[in-house]
Formats: sequence, structure tokens, C-alpha cells
Amino acid sequence: MKDNLKITQSTKVTLVPLEANDREQFILDNQWAFKHGAMIEFGERDDHIGDDGEIISRKTIERCIDASDSETYRIVADGRRVGGVILKINKETNHNGLEILFVSPEEHSKGIGCSAWQAVEALHPETKIWETFTPYFEKRNIHFYVNKCGFKIDRFLCEYFQPSDQAFDDEDRDPDDGPDEMFRFIKEMKI
Repeated sequence: MKDNLKITQSTKVTLVPLEANDREQFILDNQWAFKHGAMIEFGERDDHIGDDGEIISRKTIERCIDASDSETYRIVADGRRVGGVILKINKETNHNGLEILFVSPEEHSKGIGCSAWQAVEALHPETKIWETFTPYFEKRNIHFYVNKCGFKIDRFLCEYFQPSDQAFDDEDRDPDDGPDEMFRFIKEMKI
């Protein structure tokens, strides 16, 4: 599958474990990246932006960072922090999740996201399946996951489809976080 993917620009990035003194800026950078995408699509009037002015809440980001099975990294290019990634790693099943991946909007279209994803895959070669979600309106993300990273759209979560299996347990989801209409992506890895 990887052979069919086109990566137009190769940018060297490093995944650096998140340090405690960078946590606050990581959260703010993450919120800005998600809000930027919503503003591009809908403008300031967007009803997907919560009461606090964010598309993704601090609570959700902190929950992802603090989960016992998570790994949080800064994406670093040329010595600069240009994004971040939060992974959910299941060491028993090797069915892993990409909770959050963001690149600073000022750094878009430089190959950073693709390089970061390649670094994630290299970090966890034992992975059998990767899973992630993105809102329906994030055309840039949908393009990235499908056309650049080799994910396939597995399901569209919306009012007409509410899955009942454990993989979609929403009890920890902050109801103020963005739209309920999400694509689920999966990528089956060859081991």
C-alpha cells in the first residue's frame, strides 16, 4: 500500500516525548490547529466551536495525554516545535489509535504531517491496525489520511449510525467537542 502513496515533499521530523514544561503550549497549539481548520471551512460564525471558543476542548486533550495507554510527542522540524501527536497504544492487541495529530497551520504543505506519520509507524512496527477519527468538514485531514497515509474510511458516525460496539464508547467524550459527524479511518498494517 505504501508504494502507491505519493509524498510530494520529504521533511525530516523527530518525535520528541512531551515534557511537562511544554504541556500548556502543546494544548494551546493543538487547539489553534483544530480551530484554524474549522475557521477555514466555516468562518468565525461556526457553531462547531464551543462556548470557550475552541473546536477541541482542553478536557479532551488532557484526557488523551493523561490516559495510561497514551504516548504524547512533539513534532520537531529544524529544531522547532511544529506540531504534536497523541497515540493510544494497546500492547495486548496491537490495535492502536491515533488520538490527535496536528501540525501548526503556519507549517502546512511542507511534508511535516507525512513525515510525522512515517515516524509514528516506525515507532510502533508491531501495530496490526491503526484507527483514527476526523470531523466530516476537515477535507484537508480526510485527504491526508486517505491519500497520503493509506488509511481507508471505515465508517461515518452520524445521527443515522450510532454503533453499539466497544470501539465507539463515547462515555469519555466531551459533548462540547466539535461535531458528532465523524469519519472513522483504519489502516491495516502488514506484519
